[in-house]
Amino acid sequence: MHAFLVRVRESFWFLPALLGLVAVVAAQLLVTLDRDVLAGQVPAVPFLDALSAGGGRSILTTIGTAMLTVAGTSFSITISVLATTSSTYGPRLVRNFMADRANQLVLAAFTSTFLYAMVVLRTVHTAVDDGDPFVPVVAIHVAVLLAVVDVGVLVFFIHHIASSTQITSLQRQVQEDLRVAVEHAYGDGDDDRRTVGRVADPEAGRGVVRAASDGYVQSVEWRGLVSWASRTDSVVDVVAMPGRYVIAGDVLATVHAATGSTDHVVDARAARTVRSSVLLGPARTPVQDVDFALQQLVEIAVRGLASGTNDPYTAVSALDLATSVLVPLWRDGHPVTGLLDTAGRVRVLQHWPDPRALVRGLFTTIAQYDAGHPLVEAAADRLAERLEAVAPPHRRDVVTQVRQHARGSGS
Repeated sequence: MHAFLVRVRESFWFLPALLGLVAVVAAQLLVTLDRDVLAGQVPAVPFLDALSAGGGRSILTTIGTAMLTVAGTSFSITISVLATTSSTYGPRLVRNFMADRANQLVLAAFTSTFLYAMVVLRTVHTAVDDGDPFVPVVAIHVAVLLAVVDVGVLVFFIHHIASSTQITSLQRQVQEDLRVAVEHAYGDGDDDRRTVGRVADPEAGRGVVRAASDGYVQSVEWRGLVSWASRTDSVVDVVAMPGRYVIAGDVLATVHAATGSTDHVVDARAARTVRSSVLLGPARTPVQDVDFALQQLVEIAVRGLASGTNDPYTAVSALDLATSVLVPLWRDGHPVTGLLDTAGRVRVLQHWPDPRALVRGLFTTIAQYDAGHPLVEAAADRLAERLEAVAPPHRRDVVTQVRQHARGSGS
């Protein structure tokens, strides 16, 4: 279920399919209402003009054809624009377009209106057709209303695409992904998800759960693992954290049995449960992958400094947006090492990257490309100063050392 929900969120088919089904059902219900009105079982709806069969068919045909044409043309042009944008600022940004709920709803609105019009169209009959003339007046007027709404949806879509393909909007989306990933992975020291010390008896038995296929670990259904471990009185140590590439046979997790057990074998059912909680995919995503979320923002900065682009202001903006997330993390963030059940017992162990590794990777990458760009160097220095100003005692000298090392490796 976890894998299904994650894939649905980034798919272009689910919402159109769902609203399409709703449109088909609504069309059938309204046609039934029209039949009841014609039979005198339901009072006629006021203010609705009578329509001939030919007029009703023309309206429905026009609406259906127009909606499908608009949907195809709009998204073809949009994908073309997106391809150009992604080639400049990174192909991995296409995922943001796919996961954009507004884009999914717009496509769903157009396709569901088309399906609605087609279902209603098949019910229009004349006396010549079968001797039982029928024109669903209410359903046809609802189709007209949907067409009017879709005009507004089209205007919104044009505005949304023009706005979302701007580099500032793309950077904001990536920054939000980074912020969510950081909040998921790091506590503030008082977070009840964070544990220290030994959480599993090294003498206790443990079993190993291995990957059944290849791919990147995209996300883990943590709460499901906690619930399962609590029911079985186990501790699950997730070895393959989000962002790691595994092949079939690699260890995904180890399952520690209750203290006192000397031998523990993970049965097939338990292995399937743990394995189904770990979503594998062909590419990394920023959903729970902190390092990749930050890498996306850095990639935008690096591509802005490429000779073909030569846009240092994009790199400066990317560093400024990274500052908004990294400064609070550097001041208060601690990697969450364990998740607790309702009884307060540690059930799932996690291994998130150390914040120092994130900062080191950012400065090292930027230093390789910012030479000859004083604006970018100044932005990197501002980030370093802010991190140093809020650093706790154990991180006070880290930024200076990392920055000096990055300068040396970038020269």
